[in-house]
Amino acid sequence: MIFLGFLATGAVAGCAGSKPAETAAPVRARPEAEAIRGKPEPGETVTELDANGDGRPDVWEYRVKDVLVRKELDLNWDGRVDVTQYMDPQGAKVREVMDLDYDGKVDATYHYAEGKRTKGERDLDGDGRADSWLYYENDTLVRKERDANHDGRVDYWEYWENGQVDRIGEDLDGDGTVDQWTRNPTPGAKSQE
Repeated sequence: MIFLGFLATGAVAGCAGSKPAETAAPVRARPEAEAIRGKPEPGETVTELDANGDGRPDVWEYRVKDVLVRKELDLNWDGRVDVTQYMDPQGAKVREVMDLDYDGKVDATYHYAEGKRTKGERDLDGDGRADSWLYYENDTLVRKERDANHDGRVDYWEYWENGQVDRIGEDLDGDGTVDQWTRNPTPGAKSQE
């Protein structure tokens, strides 16, 4: 169970996509936070499991006709759900919501396709709305975006290559386009001065 906690927390690390930041960034919709703990839907059966042996459930598995559709995990054993995973009819994860700071509210949501992460949304300031987005290709982080000034518009971009930041773009005047690029020097490369 502890391993699952580390795995779930590690999922918060990154993301990628194909929209170039050089063009105007759209204003982002900031949906209200969803509940970390769902309620059983009609037709669902719930199995409660005690992973740490303390006599209280830490894992809740929801099934419809013996097919797992949702799993809830209490990673810090305080009796509250910290991670909810949603599965498709074949059992592959399609979405995962997490309470990373254990305050009972969703801080991160990750979307999956064919079992691989495609996008993540994070609430960094705790207001219940996403202000950081992670994009993945082939389950590998390729881009991060952030609304640092909370105006609903992306103003910070990180592009990742080979597991590290390649370049960072910043919108300094609030018009939705990159005004300043910073490149990460390649390790071992000689400076061109």
